[in-house]
Amino acid sequence: MKQRTLLLIKPNATKKNQIGSILKMIEENGFEIENLKLFRMGGELADEFYAEHIGKKFYDELKDFMMSGKIVAAELSREDAILKLRELVGNTDCEKAALGTIRSIYGDSKGENAVHASDGIESAAREIELIFQ
Repeated sequence: MKQRTLLLIKPNATKKNQIGSILKMIEENGFEIENLKLFRMGGELADEFYAEHIGKKFYDELKDFMMSGKIVAAELSREDAILKLRELVGNTDCEKAALGTIRSIYGDSKGENAVHASDGIESAAREIELIFQ
């Protein structure tokens, strides 16, 4: 079934000029880019986007990081997009991510792991709406 999902290229990857390389991997793996946006995440959007993490010990660090620089958002589509993108980006801890995944190649640490990928149908719809409203 063709689905839509969201990929965010995080500030550490945009600062290192890795946008094109990451998007090339996305396209080479059968994803169509439906919408693309370069932006900076403000505090209100960060709180809304990461609402489920508010109050957790890592939240302030996550929020500060996501607000620290440019982000590229890509609305993507393909068959089983959510699952296939999660496989392509790899484990959130780049040191545990399978070789050849985006996070194994471009991630700097568990917190600065280069990309975000929606984890389910509902979260993809919510995140796409938040970013591309």
